[in-house]
Amino acid sequence: MKKVLTLFLLCYVASAAKHSLKYFITGTSGTTNFPEFVGLLMMDDVQISYYDSNIKKAEPKQEWIRKLFKLQPQLGVWLSQTCIYNHQLFEANKNVVKERLNQTEGSHVLQSLTGCEWDDESNQTKGFDQYGYDGEDLISLDMQTMTWITPKAQAVVIKYLWDADKPRIQRNENIYLSLCPGYLKNCMHYMSIFGQRTERPSVSLLQKTPSSLISCHATGFYPDRADLFWRKDGEEIHEGVEKGQILPNHDGTFQMSTELDVSLTKHEDWRRYDCVFQLSGVKEDIITTLEKTKIQTNWVSPSEFPVHHHAIGVVAAVVLLLVFSGVIYCCWK
Repeated sequence: MKKVLTLFLLCYVASAAKHSLKYFITGTSGTTNFPEFVGLLMMDDVQISYYDSNIKKAEPKQEWIRKLFKLQPQLGVWLSQTCIYNHQLFEANKNVVKERLNQTEGSHVLQSLTGCEWDDESNQTKGFDQYGYDGEDLISLDMQTMTWITPKAQAVVIKYLWDADKPRIQRNENIYLSLCPGYLKNCMHYMSIFGQRTERPSVSLLQKTPSSLISCHATGFYPDRADLFWRKDGEEIHEGVEKGQILPNHDGTFQMSTELDVSLTKHEDWRRYDCVFQLSGVKEDIITTLEKTKIQTNWVSPSEFPVHHHAIGVVAAVVLLLVFSGVIYCCWK
């Protein structure tokens, strides 16, 4: 089976002001070791529900949505029925794609990413409906013109076919630009009611050698909607700063780092700098002032390891003995 790619999940990154609701689908054919249909419901890039063609049931993946399903079980039933309907609809789309591309045999993967993004500051919404086939972009709906676009010449016939389906386009416009933002706001409302897990990190200052960049490292935070940056005299700075990405930990929490170049800064001016960690939903920031005594390092000055002449002689003798033994061993093999 061709490799199932998850690139679509990286297409839209939520910031502190933007929120998203995405439905990521993977449909396979010609294989038996993977469900033919898998659906992931993501909110702000965090999985909140899972469905596949084997279990035929929507499973909650966050504690707040589990509580919601218990309080309103009809929501879980509705979501499962919606997933079953989407499964049938996706199968029809998959068959159309395979037929139009003359690829009815063999193992193939069709993926789609649908959903919306909402900016809670500007109140602007953005919808998306895009497909990939065997790991490559296939076709997507332009939400401005409400027409399908494709980078593949062999998929133009699919574009014309779907452009002609006006009722489908009207449904998509209503779903992704009207209904989806409403669902997203409802999810955020329920998440705030039932409580969203938040974990504050431990923040450390690290340095490999005295001439290396100083790294401010935060680990163990949740969720991944966070920011870590350097300030000077209370103002965020970007010059001399190298900011890393948010990475997952094995326990489900996250970590990130940002490095600062202080090679041209006097030690007495270090206290003018501080590292700031901000976590979405938490008002209090974690602020770490740059001080030499706070920096952790494994580096040890060579001057702290004096090597005496007799020690050098012993080491040399041991090395010669090992080499001599190796030569004898090779000769007798």
